[in-house]
Amino acid sequence: MHHFDFDEIIDRRHTNSLKYDFAAERGYPEDVLPFWVADMDFRAPQAVREAIRQRAEHGIFGYSSPKEEYYAALEKWFDTRHGWRPGKDALVITPGVVFALSTAVRTFTQAGDAVLVTEPVYYPFFSTIEGNGRRLVTSSLLFEDGAYRMDFADMEKKITENKVRLLLLCSPHNPVGRVWRREELERLASICLAHDVLVVADEIHADFVRPGNKHTPFASLSPEVAARTITCTAPSKTFNLAGLQLSNIFITEKSLRQRFQKEVYSTGYGEPNLFGLLAAQAAYSEGGPWLDSLLAYLEENIAHTKRFLAEHLPQVQLIEPEGTYLLWLDFRACGLEVKALDRKIIEEARLWLDDGAIFGKSGAGFQRLNIACPRATLEKGLEALARVFG
Repeated sequence: MHHFDFDEIIDRRHTNSLKYDFAAERGYPEDVLPFWVADMDFRAPQAVREAIRQRAEHGIFGYSSPKEEYYAALEKWFDTRHGWRPGKDALVITPGVVFALSTAVRTFTQAGDAVLVTEPVYYPFFSTIEGNGRRLVTSSLLFEDGAYRMDFADMEKKITENKVRLLLLCSPHNPVGRVWRREELERLASICLAHDVLVVADEIHADFVRPGNKHTPFASLSPEVAARTITCTAPSKTFNLAGLQLSNIFITEKSLRQRFQKEVYSTGYGEPNLFGLLAAQAAYSEGGPWLDSLLAYLEENIAHTKRFLAEHLPQVQLIEPEGTYLLWLDFRACGLEVKALDRKIIEEARLWLDDGAIFGKSGAGFQRLNIACPRATLEKGLEALARVFG
């Protein structure tokens, strides 16, 4: 029986950690406790660390490329966990999912073209569109009875009016925690196929799905949908490997894949990071038991947060998450203007969360909380909120 100690508190300061070491550079007090950026305060699986250690001891770090074992590990993972087999030939490796989003925008649209996103959404979606000289078109998710859903009528209207040819889909959704049902994705797919819209599906949180929910890869809906989908995946969220800069992008349609690959090469990126390859292969081959234990631990963190809010902060509404390890908290009942809310959390609670407004206009009054940390750390953060808002 495997045992993994997710209660261990590991000091991440002075490790060039974006999460812990750059508060002052980003205008925050040095002593804030961070719950913002989406990486975890847990060590990667032992198999990953051992693979890196062995190669580090070898001492030669030349150009590298994946061998057959790498493709086999990915294929087994996605087949076993998600019932999806995109195939070896579909794979393009990039240094990150945001890199891939930006590459897709440049590859499949022209300057001035409209690109659609639903918001609130992971904020780099906005910069990858506008930073590449494309026109951002947004459709707000509908928030009713404490839950979010897509506004299909509005999405189709925006697609038609703006001649949208590319849509960025967040699935599972960051920050609201939705795991889209198959029927929801099928309805979206029918709209996109009818209007010849290419879908770039960011599925980086696919492995964080709560009991009773199931992640459906968008490209798995049908061969027709797969032929119009770029699927972005990575081991970075699942196994806490973001700093190793490696993502696996699947594009089954050959001509789209060739165009995407050509754009990747034009950036000067050719061979993947050696340690990223080693870590991904080890994680996907041997990391299953670690992830299963982690998911159980995160379930307990969610339950603890719900109990704490109900008892000490009933005015703060937790939007019931279906996936990811990011909780979406509704502070609007506190009656504070957006900047005042953020200031109170930072200056009085001494916490660093993600202000909901950065995810889009409908995120105003919300905050995103990362619970992928030891429970003692989570308790410390929740208690700080209670002292200020309770």
